[in-house]
Amino acid sequence: MDKVREIALKTLYKIEKESAYSNLALNEEIRQNREKLDNRDIGLISELVYGVTTWKLTIDEIIKKYSKIKIKKISIWILNILRMGIYQIIFLEKIPKSAAVNESVYLAKRYGHQSSGNFVNALLRRIEKKDYEELFNIDNDIERISKTTSMPEWIVTYLLKNNKLEEVQEICEALNEKPQITIRINTLKINKEELEYRLKENHIEFEETDLEDFIVIKKVKNIENLDLFKRGYFTIQDKSAGLTSIILNPQENDIILDACSAPGGKTTHLAQIMNNKGKIISWDLYEHRLNLVKENAKRLGIDIIKTEEHNAIEIKEEYYNQFDKILLDVPCLGIGVIKRKPDIKWQRKEDDVMEITKLQLKILQVCSKYLKNGGEIVYSTCSIIEDENDSVIENFLKNNTEFKVIDKQKILPSKNQDGFYICKIKKILH
Repeated sequence: MDKVREIALKTLYKIEKESAYSNLALNEEIRQNREKLDNRDIGLISELVYGVTTWKLTIDEIIKKYSKIKIKKISIWILNILRMGIYQIIFLEKIPKSAAVNESVYLAKRYGHQSSGNFVNALLRRIEKKDYEELFNIDNDIERISKTTSMPEWIVTYLLKNNKLEEVQEICEALNEKPQITIRINTLKINKEELEYRLKENHIEFEETDLEDFIVIKKVKNIENLDLFKRGYFTIQDKSAGLTSIILNPQENDIILDACSAPGGKTTHLAQIMNNKGKIISWDLYEHRLNLVKENAKRLGIDIIKTEEHNAIEIKEEYYNQFDKILLDVPCLGIGVIKRKPDIKWQRKEDDVMEITKLQLKILQVCSKYLKNGGEIVYSTCSIIEDENDSVIENFLKNNTEFKVIDKQKILPSKNQDGFYICKIKKILH
């Protein structure tokens, strides 16, 4: 029996049964089986795990079409075997249908019994690509977008509040794209020309982006094992996330607060823009997360970051009026980065919107007290739901008339970037 598909199945079981994060569950399974796997095996395991997690809603619709047993009655093992089989048949061109069916049947017999194998065999042999194509004929717009892009209906409904129907379709399709790996050149250690020369030396393909110091690299596995990464010549960061620090525009010798900083991508970017001159206070709730900030800073050769374990909604009076600029990359639902973390679709619920927006507004209200007159705050989320973005800013401005918006960027997810919201507000001198 195929070890690769069995490892993918075990990973999917952990994600479903134990609510494990897909990337963590996948990395752990690969680590445990590393000696038995080559890079091609790891590629297929990742493809199956992320593919099934991404397309689960759509695949389940197809299962419902052919199964006399209700999905809730099918064991998680057999259900995920079916999902893997259907994903291969419909979405993977290079795998023959016979291979997808046969391997699924073997798995079903091992993780169920003989009748489980017969059930999986009969159902998968009926699956064709047209089963997916037929979903585009659904009349109801929300239902059609949901089922053709595997997006929960509540997310589609929220996106339709502030975007046209065609835009929502495009957004949901973009959130199923395979994410690019974008890196930020660490200009404290190396310039762009030198890094690109070294990437070529290592036979690593790359292409320019429209954002200075950010390039896309291709066909690289285990990027963090590269010597160039370990030496701190670059770090991994999407260019949408990079825009937050660029828009905040810190200066050398500024005193900066990054109130929700871990794992430190934006914190270290601020330090880089400041040429490692000045001071950055970096907060997060947990010490182990702050350790990630410290590790990143050390690798990148940055020494102006001071970490503090602190909850951003708790007032620190000693910091009133102390900071030139503040970055608030607040906790959010993460809808703009679903292609990187497909589990978000299934873990988040509509009720979460109200809870998270209360937290976001509270962080903004508390941290605004730490800003000097004339200082600036960047409020950002990797969400594209309006309630978490413009609505929070509008609610804040109602009760804080000394602030005004001076810049705003709404970045919709696409093949080349994550979805992001960035709003810069200034404390007016008085």
